Amino acid sequence: MFMEEDFKIISENINKCIINNALSDKGLLKNKSNNKHVDILSNNKNSKKINTNPKVESKRSINESECITTINYELYNEMKKDIKYYKSILDVVNKVLYTINECIVVVNENGIIMLMSDCYKKLINCKNPEGKYVGDVIKDTMLHRVLKTGNMEIGEIQKINDKQVITMRIPIKKEGKIIGAIGKIMFKDINDFYFLSRKLDRLKQTDKFYVNKSEKNRKAKYCFKDIVGDSYENKKSKSLAKRSANANSNVLIVGESGTGKELYAHSIHNASNRKFGPFIKINCGAIPAELLESELFGYEDGAFTGAKKGGKKGKFELANGGTIFLDEIGDMPMSMQVKLLRVIQEREVEKIGGNILKKIDVRIIAATNKNLEELVGKNKFRRDLYYRLNVIKINVPPLRERKEDVLLISEFLMKKVSRRLSIGIKGISKEAKECLCNYSWPGNVRELENVIERSAILLDEDCIIRTKHLPKEILKSPIVKVSVEQSKYLKDIISEVEKEVICNCLQENKGNKNKTSKILGISRANLYKKISEYNIV
Repeated sequence: MFMEEDFKIISENINKCIINNALSDKGLLKNKSNNKHVDILSNNKNSKKINTNPKVESKRSINESECITTINYELYNEMKKDIKYYKSILDVVNKVLYTINECIVVVNENGIIMLMSDCYKKLINCKNPEGKYVGDVIKDTMLHRVLKTGNMEIGEIQKINDKQVITMRIPIKKEGKIIGAIGKIMFKDINDFYFLSRKLDRLKQTDKFYVNKSEKNRKAKYCFKDIVGDSYENKKSKSLAKRSANANSNVLIVGESGTGKELYAHSIHNASNRKFGPFIKINCGAIPAELLESELFGYEDGAFTGAKKGGKKGKFELANGGTIFLDEIGDMPMSMQVKLLRVIQEREVEKIGGNILKKIDVRIIAATNKNLEELVGKNKFRRDLYYRLNVIKINVPPLRERKEDVLLISEFLMKKVSRRLSIGIKGISKEAKECLCNYSWPGNVRELENVIERSAILLDEDCIIRTKHLPKEILKSPIVKVSVEQSKYLKDIISEVEKEVICNCLQENKGNKNKTSKILGISRANLYKKISEYNIV
């Protein structure tokens, strides 16, 4: 039987709406189906059965006051399906609303509470707020204002239970008409909002720091004034580098490790017309061969397993309009040399997994500590790539070939180390200077900087770098200068040299006579004899 109870779902208000829409007209409607009985709803809520076929006599006549309406079976079935569908949706909404730990309230156009989450009920200590005016249940609420204005309000401060909370209020509209509103507490305690705000500020500062750092890494840091030295070799290399800066030709910088090849690359970029463009550096020997291509040319989204979502720009694309510095170019795999040659020739790059060629405007500066001509002869470096890179070749001399620059560079590095370590280095002793000048410096300027830094850490109160602060490698084979006077015989000169060598060796080994005798190639007994003879303390 078709009863009013069939329409009952969760809310009585919603139930009435559905029934009112379904049972819209009073009076008897003609049934299109023949020989079928339908149910009716009477005023006394008793279901009556009638025969809709006019040729068949009905068991009971139906008066107009008793009958509200008749519904044919097709409409009835459609209504049942609609009711079931909307009921399932409302069930889901109710389950979500009453299980989530959020303070949410829904009101109709008159400000009457239709729904309220359990979390909100607990907060305001109200068990059955549905059907009541929102202003009577929630003190200081402004949902009624949203119903009037139709404007969304987010981040508003509201007082609940003597505590300030952060709320949001959103109007519900249908066909341009306001039919209700939703209120939600975003923060149950305003202090939580302040805490999150401070945390976001810190994250912004951190993000800004890394963005600035990233931009800083794309800029050249050094200029020609940072290349120190008055030697002929240094001036010659520096002069050629300055002249090459005005051109856009490729540059090949060659020299031993630690001579300052990168310093030259930075300086050339900063002196060129590309100085406002990016300066991108990449060490070709430090990146595995299988990753080098993606680093240089980039890749598209999904190009390979583990590829970054959205893809990634390569170093050449990042350097567009500026300079790319290819350090340790001699260590680049042969397979990559072919692809690099094509980029240099065509001045365009294609990402891994992509099919679009992008034009680039990049100046290439390459550096190596290897003999590329020798590698070309051994078929370990492409001849055509070598000629493409070797347009302007700059040789950076090793430190042992410009000994007159050692002390100048030492003074420059002392100031640099002093600033970095906050240590006031006052100078270098005469003996220590001699040791620095006499050393061969296989690690070049980089090794000299390490020696200065080490010595600065070991300084005494007078803040003077002395021989005792220098590493043993520098003191191992000192060249001793002895002033030869006419009044001195050869044996006296030899004795002075022998005494100074023994003193230096003992100092280097912290007075260990066993080690000293082994280094000097004499017996311990002979060493003791020399110590006694020369009155060495």
